[in-house]
Amino acid sequence: MERLRARLVALRYMLATAWPIVLITAIGLVIAYQFVAPEPPRRITITTGSEAGAYYAYARRYAAVLAAKGITLEVITSAGSHQNLERLEKGEADVAFVQGGIVARTSSEDDDEPGPLRSLGSVAYEPVWVFYRGEQRVDKLYQLAGRRVAVGEDGSGIRGLALQLLEANEIKSDSPELLPLAGLTAAEALQQSEIDAAFIVAAQEAPVVQVMLRSPGLRVVSLSQADAYLRRFPFLSKVVLPRGVVDLVRDVPPRDTVLLATTANVIVRDDLHPALASLLLQAMTEVNGRGGFFQRAGEFPAYKDQSFPLSADAQRYYQSGPPFLQRYLPFWLAVLVERLFVMILPLVMVLLPLLKFAPAIYSWRVRSKIVRCYGDLKFLENDLRQHYDPPQHQEYVAHLERIENAASTLNIPLAFSDLLYTLREHINLVREELHRLATTHDKDYKK
Repeated sequence: MERLRARLVALRYMLATAWPIVLITAIGLVIAYQFVAPEPPRRITITTGSEAGAYYAYARRYAAVLAAKGITLEVITSAGSHQNLERLEKGEADVAFVQGGIVARTSSEDDDEPGPLRSLGSVAYEPVWVFYRGEQRVDKLYQLAGRRVAVGEDGSGIRGLALQLLEANEIKSDSPELLPLAGLTAAEALQQSEIDAAFIVAAQEAPVVQVMLRSPGLRVVSLSQADAYLRRFPFLSKVVLPRGVVDLVRDVPPRDTVLLATTANVIVRDDLHPALASLLLQAMTEVNGRGGFFQRAGEFPAYKDQSFPLSADAQRYYQSGPPFLQRYLPFWLAVLVERLFVMILPLVMVLLPLLKFAPAIYSWRVRSKIVRCYGDLKFLENDLRQHYDPPQHQEYVAHLERIENAASTLNIPLAFSDLLYTLREHINLVREELHRLATTHDKDYKK
């Protein structure tokens, strides 16, 4: 029973010491939680283009990669890059494919707030294919003047780029020969001789490009003035479609073909969760990192089009690769550890010094009770030595007994029992001093 009582006394002192530490720790956790990023959503939306385009094909492959990590990527089609940007700005989509060069950053945007959209980088070259039919070879765009040309639907990135290039060749954008046809519709019209040429801006994997490359009677414009376009339109690149790369047996194309190319860019809102941005970048690397007709293996993803500022998450990814934890842990476990780390680090920084001083605080709480008895005892001893008054002898005795009773009733852990016994010894020393003073006074009085 006594042992149980002693343990309860020790536990009481430990709890009295621990509650301030627990309180400070709880306050620290509450403060740290304010800086913890929320859990990433399990569903995001990407807006692409038509189902026949490369954007849609890329997005479907991204969706498969993200699905393996527990994230649903909803793929929605659109009329083109302009509509994709509108959806991003209105919050109707989280991610969008945007054709390079359709938006130019101004100096004011560089200096001030850059807007709510960020780039995760470019994922592929998008060659500007100009298909035509006819025996006469076309290697300059001004040769299309007066011909029926499909330049893409209104509001599409294809149309905006095609009109820029044609206007540079003194072909007015309001010309009735420039028709709003795009994709497979334009390909079918060209195959049936309803039009004379068609602008297609798409990666080589796009079904419409594959169909037109293999269509008899159709040719691709090999631009002899490609370098001049690069000076006038800095967002463009020059690429070469090697002879025979489409079909070696049939020698398609029959000669090296020089094309202009823009880039396909993945644009996101600046509030996209960092974990999802990293996951998207990993999907982009897996899907678009391979070599192709125009790019080297590992060339994409990369920050090639600077129409939008690069996301901070993408910048870290390009410099260091995926986050450390995501390399070795399942996605959701890595996200959980990253979120908890924000709380654990300050918690450890607070707890370490508190735990370091906890034994000293515990010891001080126990000793403080004994010190109070020592204070009363010392005050009585000084009073006896300096102002001993024989008529108050019984009051001195009573005071000493009160101190002794207080010491006897102290509940302190067994580990500190030696302090209690030492206190009792010192009480006896004061009692002996009181007895000596009383005896000395009696002798003096009898004399």
